[in-house]
Amino acid sequence: MESTVVVEVARSVNDELIEAVARLMPQLSRSAPLPTRDALQEIVAGQSTVLILARQNARIVGMLTLAVFRIPTGIRAWIEDVVVDATARGHGVGEALNRHAISIALARGARTVELSSRPSRDAANRLYRRIGFELRETNVYRYTPRGNN
Repeated sequence: MESTVVVEVARSVNDELIEAVARLMPQLSRSAPLPTRDALQEIVAGQSTVLILARQNARIVGMLTLAVFRIPTGIRAWIEDVVVDATARGHGVGEALNRHAISIALARGARTVELSSRPSRDAANRLYRRIGFELRETNVYRYTPRGNN
């Protein structure tokens, strides 16, 4: 029997969250360093950031970060760092995380929610289209200072 996905906003940083982040982050990026306890606390306590967690059988199996911020043209929302544990993929975890993030963003006044995904992430891209995201024709640029490659 498949377990239900429970989605929640992280309200505090504890050992369980730190362990989950240490397990999930390498599945998202092989090069990004793990965030420290203080960095996680800054995200959890931030006015513009929301760390959203997904659980199955009480275990954290996915997370994403939602950033909601005001700019002169209005309130913007971005979903970043979406990751679902390899053992939980294909069971609705990513969809539950994204739908929860969208709900929070809209409740905070965002007119749109944006995210980016590598074209090679076929399952993720299918999910985003299925839940209503539309592919935009845009140029995404990244500036990386020398020595931070």
